Amino acid sequence: MFGYDSMMNMYKTFFSLVQHHKYSLTELENMIPWERFVYVDMLNKYIREEEERLRDLAATKRAESVKRR
Repeated sequence: MFGYDSMMNMYKTFFSLVQHHKYSLTELENMIPWERFVYVDMLNKYIREEEERLRDLAATKRAESVKRR
């Protein structure tokens, strides 16, 4: 399978996309394998960027909190 090292990883990925990111199983099954790989890659990039943004925001709030003391 393109982009998956095991069948179990494919099912785990599909489950995550359906449960957490509101894709339908039909949408995923109808995608060309490389197309699905591109969407998963883009989603991973988005999640990493969002986590970084939230970390930066939390650090900024902590710094402001320390300044007020």
